[in-house]
Amino acid sequence: MKKLYVNPLPIRIWHWTNAAGFVLLMLTGLQIRYLDQVQLVSFKTAVVAHNWVGFVLIADYFLWLGFYLFTGTIKVYAPELSPAKYLRQLRYYGYGIFRGDHDPHQVSIDHKFNPLQGMTYLMVMAVIVPVQFFTGLLLWDIARFSSMVEMFGGVRIVDMVHVIFFIFLTGFFFLHPFLSSLSDTPWAHYKAMITGYEEVEDEAAPS
Repeated sequence: MKKLYVNPLPIRIWHWTNAAGFVLLMLTGLQIRYLDQVQLVSFKTAVVAHNWVGFVLIADYFLWLGFYLFTGTIKVYAPELSPAKYLRQLRYYGYGIFRGDHDPHQVSIDHKFNPLQGMTYLMVMAVIVPVQFFTGLLLWDIARFSSMVEMFGGVRIVDMVHVIFFIFLTGFFFLHPFLSSLSDTPWAHYKAMITGYEEVEDEAAPS
């Protein structure tokens, strides 16, 4: 086995900051939405915390984007164009992993994600997260952004989009740890996001 440095320190900091921040957004968002059922802190505290954590994660997102753009590593999010590779990965997740098969995707510096991961992360980071931040910003100060809110159909539409994308992100948040465990060893990807190094077979490492 050889080790590849696939998760630089800025990406690891972004990842864990994002994870912790989203937990706080999820909890405070649930309290704001369902005040009668969820009462972790006062309503005012939940709103203030939700807003501040949201701003921190917006800044965190642009740090993530800037790192990938300025280092040229954004290409790891380029979607795979071969349908056969998607099918191989689906077969592995569907039954190959239960037979002890090896993951068909070999991690490399330029191909950190398997085809299904890459497509999922691209949709989350390029569409769902930006829209969630944008709708959250509009709802943060409806009076200030009233003209834009009206342009998008009013408060109810903006709020509905924010809630729907919250549901998608919550589902992803719970599914992501499970999918991250679907490797040759359950803790391999977790370890890589802590140390930065991913263990690969000798022949998969670049010469």
